[in-house]
Amino acid sequence: MVDIFDRLEKNAGGPIGQYMNYAHGYFAFPKLEGEIGPHMKFRGKMMLNWSLNNYLGLANHPEVREADAKGAAEFGMAAPMGARMMSGQTKYHEQLERELAAFVGKEDAFLLNFGYQGMVSIIDCLLTPRDVVVYDAEAHACIIDGLRLVTSKRFVYGHNDMESLRLQLQHATELAEEQRGGVLVITEGVFGMKGDLGKLDEIVAMKRDFSFRLLVDDAHGFGTMGEGGRGTASHFGVTDGIDVLFNTFAKSMAGIGAFVSGPTWLIRLLRYNMRSQLYAKSLPMPMVIGALKRLDLIRNHPEYQQKLWEITRALQNGLKENGFDIGVTNSPVTPVFMKGGVEEATNLVYDLRENHKLFCSIVVYPVIPRGEIILRVIPTAAHTMEDVEYTLNAFKAVRDRLTSGGYKGLPMPQMAEW
Repeated sequence: MVDIFDRLEKNAGGPIGQYMNYAHGYFAFPKLEGEIGPHMKFRGKMMLNWSLNNYLGLANHPEVREADAKGAAEFGMAAPMGARMMSGQTKYHEQLERELAAFVGKEDAFLLNFGYQGMVSIIDCLLTPRDVVVYDAEAHACIIDGLRLVTSKRFVYGHNDMESLRLQLQHATELAEEQRGGVLVITEGVFGMKGDLGKLDEIVAMKRDFSFRLLVDDAHGFGTMGEGGRGTASHFGVTDGIDVLFNTFAKSMAGIGAFVSGPTWLIRLLRYNMRSQLYAKSLPMPMVIGALKRLDLIRNHPEYQQKLWEITRALQNGLKENGFDIGVTNSPVTPVFMKGGVEEATNLVYDLRENHKLFCSIVVYPVIPRGEIILRVIPTAAHTMEDVEYTLNAFKAVRDRLTSGGYKGLPMPQMAEW
C-alpha cells in the first residue's frame, strides 16, 4: 500500500509546479503592490504593468471605490448570511440579475459566486449521461473540469475549425439519436490565451443543419466586444442564437462573481439545481452593490471601451509593424510569440522586469509546446500611448538579445522566496 502523502511529496511539483523551487514569488505567484493600474510596484520597483484583466480601468475608478466602500459600510462583508435559497436573497441581487440580463439581451440571469465554479456547475446541471458534448480544443480549464464531472460522451473539435466541428457534430448527432439524448456545443467568445474570437456566427448558422444547444463562455468578451461592451454575441449579431451565455465579473467588471443568462424557464431551473450555488453562501452585498455601479458605468460610458480599443490597436499595430508575431488575435488579449527554451524565457522576463521595468505574464512549456514562448500582454483603458511606445522599445530590445543568443547559456534565475 502507498501512503498518499509519500506519493504527493515525491511528485509535489506536477507539470507546472516542477518549477516552483526557483519560480515562486517571481515568475509564479508574484506580488504586485500599490494602486491597481498600469504602474505598480514589484519587489520594491515601479513597473509598467500589462498583466491585469482590468480592461476598462474600473478597478480604481472613484465611483467604483465609493460604491464598494458604501456597500461594506452599510452591510458589512457577512451580509447576506446564508445561501440564496435559504436566507441569502435580497432585492439588490434580483436587481443586478435583471439589469445584467437586459444588458446582454437575454430574458433572465442568475448570479454566481465565482466564474470558475459557476461554469463547472452549469455544465453539470445541463447534461445527463445520454447527452453528447462537442467542445473547442482550446476551451478554458473551467470547461474541461466541468466536463470531467459528467459522464456524457465528449467530442472535441479543432480550435475554431468549422469543418472539424461539422464532422464532430455528425458523430455527436448519431450517438445522441442512438442514446436518445441531446447535443450541447461549448465554445468561448474570446479565447483568453491567443485572443481570437470564437466563430459564433458560423456555429449558430450550423443550427440549420444540426440540432444542438450552444453554451458560450464570454468571460473576456463582456465589456470589451460588441455594442457598448455587450459581448461577442453582440459583436457577431447572434445574441438570440446563444442558448446559454456565461460571463464573469473578474475581467471588465474588475470584481468577483459571475452570471449565467438565457430564457427565463432555464434560469429558474438553474437557480434550483446548480449545486455550487445551492450549497454556497450568497454573493456578499458589497460585491453586489459594487457590481451594480460597475454595470452602470459600462452602460453610460462607452468611451471606456473606445479608449481600450485605441490602446489595443496602437499596441497591436505597433507590434506587427516591428515584426512581432501576435498570432490571430482580434480582441484586446495580445499574445507575443517568440522562440526559445524555458531557460531563455525566464532570463528574458527577468531582463524585462529588472532592466526595462516592464511586467507582463510569461507562458512556457508545459502549458504550450517546448521551444515556444508567449508574452501575454493585456491592454486596458487606463494605459497611455506613452506606455505603448515604451513597451514597443522594450520588446524590441529583448527580442534582439534573444535572437542573438544573449539569453542562452545563462543559469535560470533562482528567485524563489521559499
